[in-house]
Amino acid sequence: MHFHGTIWRPPYEAESLLLQATAGCTHHACKFCTLYEDLPFRFRMSPLEEIEADLQEAQLWGTDPMARLSAKLQGLPGPQGPRRVFLVGANPFVLLPQRLEEIAGLIRQYLPTVETIGCFARVTDVGLKSDGELRRLRALGYDDLTVGVETGDEEALAFMNKGYMARDIIEQAARLDGAGISYSFFYLAGISGAGRGAEGALRSAEAFNQTRPKRIGSSMLTVFPGSELYREIQAGNWREESELEKLGELETLLEHLNIPTRFETEGASNLVHVRGDLPEDRERLTGYLKNLIAGADEEALRAYRVTLKHL
Repeated sequence: MHFHGTIWRPPYEAESLLLQATAGCTHHACKFCTLYEDLPFRFRMSPLEEIEADLQEAQLWGTDPMARLSAKLQGLPGPQGPRRVFLVGANPFVLLPQRLEEIAGLIRQYLPTVETIGCFARVTDVGLKSDGELRRLRALGYDDLTVGVETGDEEALAFMNKGYMARDIIEQAARLDGAGISYSFFYLAGISGAGRGAEGALRSAEAFNQTRPKRIGSSMLTVFPGSELYREIQAGNWREESELEKLGELETLLEHLNIPTRFETEGASNLVHVRGDLPEDRERLTGYLKNLIAGADEEALRAYRVTLKHL
């Protein structure tokens, strides 16, 4: 399989077949991000020949005679073809509809068991496509995109150079809804900065309540020395939220979300893991966070953050 650099995927895509369609990020300007610094280029689109070769290799998963024999000897079901493909890269949904259609065609040719295709997408990637193109992509299997919106706090979005505002999140999410494409949001606790965690959570809830995400996966901001945000902190232009403030931010967000969605804090950036369905699990989740905050030690929480070498 062809892969460049560290491969990132959401925790909930653990059972999906990972297929490289792009590498790097077209935006590559968020102040906090260091995810693609190990690449010698900013963005690369995988040639169709590479994608086809990878699909031919993946095809062996369900046809390898040794795998079938091993399963039979162990009394296990024979290997089945994948049901879902996740295209890796920071934002493969930026690709032109024709290229995404070609990729879907190759997937259907080599892996007929695949039912859906997911990937990371920027808010702006959705805006590049017409309503008709979005509906066509849904018909080809594209569904459950992961959109790193980070926050609905416009001050934070502007400072971090995300390249869109809260109104864009709402508008493009509505267009995905209209096309029948489900989506999940990534939220980044701590992005609003010291003293603004609760405000950022309130502004985010206000924006998210006008959308219909299948799930909201929350990470916690971790500032690495190679980031532009680290340099902003050194220059005195921004201050990081404490770990307790970040937890309080999550509590505020959960208290004010009034949409049905799955909420999860997964991934290495989260020392504390909460997961549940809203609205039915709201009291359980907020109660857990309240009790945790009441008894937590900032220095102990911070020790985990500063020793985290990579996400």
